[in-house]
Parts: sequence; structure tokens; C-alpha cells
Amino acid sequence: QVQLVESGGGLVQPGGSLRLSCAASGFTFSTNGMSWHRQAPGKERELVAFITSYGGSGNYADSVKGRFTISRDNAKATVYLQMNSLKPEDTAVYYCKVRVRGIDYWGQGTQVTVSS
Repeated sequence: QVQLVESGGGLVQPGGSLRLSCAASGFTFSTNGMSWHRQAPGKERELVAFITSYGGSGNYADSVKGRFTISRDNAKATVYLQMNSLKPEDTAVYYCKVRVRGIDYWGQGTQVTVSS
């Protein structure tokens, strides 16, 4: 079955960096686009970044452009989110997602807290 496991979250000071990872299994990773989303308390889940199956980066949320970078390693079936210049408003649970045969699959999420 499709499984997505995020890791790399934590507590970081404003201006700091984190790299999130999402390890995928149960489907042909190299033929699927992948995306990162986040959900802050009291807010709806939003798209952060998308990457195509061959590594071409697609959409970034305006709020993260120039600070976050999505990438993937098809050999490791893993997608990454490099987050730099973090701000308190980036605090959220971050999820990776894949759509396989019309069904969306989500990981369990990893908490990112940006605070001094």
C-alpha cells in the first residue's frame, strides 16, 4: 500500500533552516509528482510546493517563494523540502502528498515550530 513518512521537523529560531524529508513506498515513485502542504492551527491546509516526476519544480506558495526549495531523489524514493529564512508564520504541521490513480495519499505530518 502507499505509504508516505515525513521527518525532519522540529523547533527552530526565526531565520533558521530545516530540511524535511518524505520517504515513499508502495507505488512507482519516479512516475508521480509530489507535493508538500502545511496546516497551521485554525487554518486550512495549503499547498507549499509541487515537483514533477522528473524533478521540474512547479508551484510554490507566494509566502515561501525564494525561501523554500522542493527536490527529489528518485533512487531513494524521497522528496525533500529545504526551508531557509524561516519565519514564525511558517509554524505548521507539514505533510507530503501523492496522487496515485486518482486517490490522494498523505503522510502523518511533521511539526515545524519557528520561535525564539
